[in-house]
Order: sequence, then structure tokens, then C-alpha cells
Amino acid sequence: MATHRGKTTVAGQAPGAEEPPDTGVRMPPEAGDRHRLTALQGLAALSLDAMASVAYGPESIVLVLAAAGAYGLGFTLPVTLAIAALLAVLVASYRQVIAVFPDGGGSYAVARKHLGRRTSLIAAASLILDYVLNVAVSVTAGVAALTSAFPELYGERVWICLGVLVLVTAVNLRGVVDSAKAFLVPTAVFVGSILAMVVVGLFRDGPVSTASAAGHASALGEGATAVGALLLLKAFAAGCSALTGVEAVANAVPSFRAPAARRAQRTEVALGALLGVMLIGLSVLIGRFHLQPVEGVTVLAQLADASFGHNAAFYVVQFATMVLLALAANTSFGGLPVLMSLLARDNYLPHVFALKADRQVHRHGVVWLALVSAVLLVFSGGDTNTLVPLFAIGVFVGFTICQVGMVQHWFGERPKGWQAKAALNGFGALLTGVSAVVVTATKFTEGAWLIVLALPLIVLAFEKIHRAYAQIGERLELGRIPQAPQRTRSLVVVPVSGLSRLTCQALTAARSLGDEVLAVTVAHSGPEDRQAAEALRRDWELWKPGVELIEVCSGTRSLGRPVSAYVRELMRAHPDTQVTVLIPETEPARLWQRMLQNQRGSVVAHAVRRDTDAVICRLRFRITSDAR
Repeated sequence: MATHRGKTTVAGQAPGAEEPPDTGVRMPPEAGDRHRLTALQGLAALSLDAMASVAYGPESIVLVLAAAGAYGLGFTLPVTLAIAALLAVLVASYRQVIAVFPDGGGSYAVARKHLGRRTSLIAAASLILDYVLNVAVSVTAGVAALTSAFPELYGERVWICLGVLVLVTAVNLRGVVDSAKAFLVPTAVFVGSILAMVVVGLFRDGPVSTASAAGHASALGEGATAVGALLLLKAFAAGCSALTGVEAVANAVPSFRAPAARRAQRTEVALGALLGVMLIGLSVLIGRFHLQPVEGVTVLAQLADASFGHNAAFYVVQFATMVLLALAANTSFGGLPVLMSLLARDNYLPHVFALKADRQVHRHGVVWLALVSAVLLVFSGGDTNTLVPLFAIGVFVGFTICQVGMVQHWFGERPKGWQAKAALNGFGALLTGVSAVVVTATKFTEGAWLIVLALPLIVLAFEKIHRAYAQIGERLELGRIPQAPQRTRSLVVVPVSGLSRLTCQALTAARSLGDEVLAVTVAHSGPEDRQAAEALRRDWELWKPGVELIEVCSGTRSLGRPVSAYVRELMRAHPDTQVTVLIPETEPARLWQRMLQNQRGSVVAHAVRRDTDAVICRLRFRITSDAR
């Protein structure tokens, strides 16, 4: 029997949160570590977004600089070095964030403590937007690589995107460790192939092959002899998409094994080192091979062709890139549910997002992320270019807020060496703040205005949810010592439609719960219905259960409204009586058999819950598989 009204909660617990039953068994602290990440597993589970960005980060830079012709492409390496410098600052800063905020949350946790509630909500909203967009961009980019190799699949790209999304979601529902194990090999293959390509390419005097670009139109501009600051800023903004995912480790510190903060810091440093080496290495190769962007072939494919030749190694790079791009969505599945759980704990999201499954999985966050991402994939038609202009803006807003909050932290705490740490975070705040403005300005007309509009709307939603929880808490007087419980007269109403063993068990349970029990049946005006009601009345008088049968007449075929109206009248007539509605239901053993039920109990429960304040109990009569 499950009670839907009057549910007890732990004293001081926010409404809507649920706690597992206390069995009296205390598990050792390390018992749950097998469902948490090592540093290597964290690199596979939380860095796929950043790792995969080397497939489109350098290409984004090249495509912008190509407008200035071959002369413009000469600035690819300087722009990449500027992005790598920003990456180094971010990694060093987020190591500090991990140490100071080991409970995770990244920029949201920093801003909540040092910059105020509203700023923390802006940081959280920006991260949520970027995490969701990361899933959609990663999946569409991976599928784009697949359809480039197999053009006949292009028309089915939306269904392929949704299939990849279902796969990543299913793996993450099994736990963050299982997802890390599943994605460890693809990550290693991708990183190994990119590093091998860089090393081999550095020993080449020229490209081994240009077969992949042959026959494709060049995207290079002509006649330019100078590169303006605006073009460089635009190239820098485009390349900054390679920095998304750097904050994911700091957001998901609780997912690591103890000592969690130390493992997360190691993962952050390893991520920054690998990403920086790959970005710089690819940019060096672009200049070494004098690569020019062409339509329909990625820059990474041309580099693999130039370094390895058009052979098996070339296809290994392409396949590894395709797989990792599709799986890069896993970074969001590792970081966003943890962030949402913190927001739920602070009453800014429904408390259901704070619940964990057996494998330390925030399943509701995982499922929500998958559903919203699926909508984006369908909306964009599986096209990466539709989504990329919206990408990376939110994460730079979060970067900036995080850095400013850490400066405030060091000025407040003033530990040993705090000046150097504050200077690092202050420099990082300056760089990321400028980057946020540049990225937003250069992408504003391409769709970034949607992000600017969405941020305040999400913050308003946070505020509305928080006010709703505050009102519920005030009504329930959470945090206060309530008055002593009192016993009142109890009246139990049992809806019935016929005589059966279920009816007998329902009345037995009702008589054990209440001082008075009333059975209620709804009689309709049709001839057949009247005959059924009279037959029930005769059988009831022959049975003599000791419970009065009340017949409620209804001119329509509805069932829930007549019962709820009768209960409302009872509560009005007996204001000092606790009225309980006990709804008997059968529960077959097999799932497909449950689909055969008429759902009368659910209809009555919904109507009573909607129209009255009565306590609702649902008594389930289980029908075992061996029942005759």
C-alpha cells in the first residue's frame, strides 16, 4: 500500500527529496569506490569533448583565416599558440578550483560562495546550455564524418544521430565507470593516432599524398596581402571551441575515487597537456604542408593524408575521429547530471535530479539531457553548422565567472602564496572575459543571440522553482519543531464496483485504518448500469460485511468526479475528521498483463488528489504467476 498524501519526510529535508530506507547496515567508505573513477578513467569519461575538439578547432581557425588567402593561413600557428596559452591558464586555474571546491560544481560552486546567488545561477545556466549543445554538436560532427566516408547515408543522418545518442545514454545509465571503460579504447586510439600523425608529419619534407583533397574546390580567398585584427579575433573566437570541456573535470569531482580532489587534478593536467600538444602539433603541420581548406574534406583528413599517405593509417585516423566525435557527448553526461544534482540540492531544480541510482548515476539528469539533445538533433536536421554558432559561448561565461570568484576567494582567505594564485585567476578572468565578448560578438548574427536570450530565461526558471520550494517549505514549516501529533477521528472511503476477494481485502485494510468505513459505488443512469447497481446492492445485503454501501449517482460515464465530489462533501460535513480514500487495485505478475487493466484506480486517485485534500492509499492485490 502506497500513501500519496501525508508522506513523511526527514526533519529539515526539502520537500520532494527522498532518502533510502535505513537498513542498519553501514557500508565501508571505500565500498562505493568501484563505481567511481580513477584518473585514467576520468580522462576517458570526462575529456572526450576536449579531445575531440582537435578535429574541428584547428579547422575553424583555418576556415576563418582562409578569407585572407594564403597569407592569412600563415597566422594559424600564432592564433593556436594564443589559444594554447589560454588553455594553460584555464587548466592551472581549474586545478585550484578542484582543491578549494572538492564537492564539484565548478563555476556554479565558486560563484554561489563568493559572487552571490544570481551570478551563480548565470554560471549554471551557461554551463547547462553548453553541455546540452555539446551533445548535439558532438553527435552531428561524428555522423558528419561517417556520411563523408559513406555519402549514401547522408539522407539518414538524423536517425543515425539519434541512434548514437541512444547508445551513449544507455552506457551512461549503467554508471560513469562503465562509460569510462567503454570509451577508454576509442580515446586511446584517437590520441595515439593524432600524436603519431604529428610525429610522422614533422619528419616529412612535404605531403605524402593529396588524394583526399583532389577534385574538391578550394575555399581559399585570393588577393589579400594583410590580415586585420578583426579577422584574427574572429579566428581566435572560432578556435576557442577547442576549449569546451576543460571545466568538466572540476564539475564532476565527486565522481572520482578517494582522494577525489587529487585524482581530479591529475586528470585536469593530463587533459590540458594532451590537448595543448595536439592543437599545436596540428597547427605546425598545417603550416609545414601549406594546407589549404577545400570543400567537403576536413582539415584533419588532409593532414592524415599528407603525413601517412592514402592508406590504412589514413582510414584509422578517420575512423577514430568519427567514433570519438560521436562519443564526445559523454563529457556532458559525466558533468551535467552532477551540476544538476547540486542545483536540485539548492532548490533551483526539481529534487528528483538529486537522486542517485545504485551505480552512483543521476539517472534523471542523464535521461533529461538525452531528451533535450534529441530535440536539438531533430530541430537541426543533424547538421553541425546549424549548432556550431551557438557553441562555446556559455562555457566562456562560466570560465569568466569562475575566475572572478576565485580571485574573491583568495582575497578573502589569504593563505600562503595567495597573491600569486589571485594573480593567476585574475589574468585568467581577463583572458576568458575578453574571449567571451569576442566569441559572442563574432557569432551573434549567426545564431548566438539565441544563447543571449536563453540565459536570462533559464535563470528566471531557476528563480521560479526556488520560490515554489520556499513556499512549500514555509507551508510545511521545515526546519521548525512542529506541535505534538494528535489523534483525530478517521473515516475511510473505499470505492467498489463489485464483490470479490479484492473487495474483502480492501474493507479489511480500511477497518484496520479508520474508526468508520464507507464503501462507495458509482451508479450511472443507463438501464444496464441500473441493473448492475441493483445486483451489487442485493449481493451486498447477502454478504453483510458490516460496512455501509453508499450509492453515488452520476448522469455521465465519469467515475473519478462523482467519487471526489462525494469525498468533498464528507470533508465539509466532518471538518474535524481525517478522510482517507483507499483504492483497491489488482497487480498482475507480468508487465504485459498490467496493460490489460482498466486503470479505474488511477482515474479515481487523480480526481481525488486534484479536487480534495484527502489522504490517498492504493492497496495493491498482487496476482502471482502461479495463481489459478
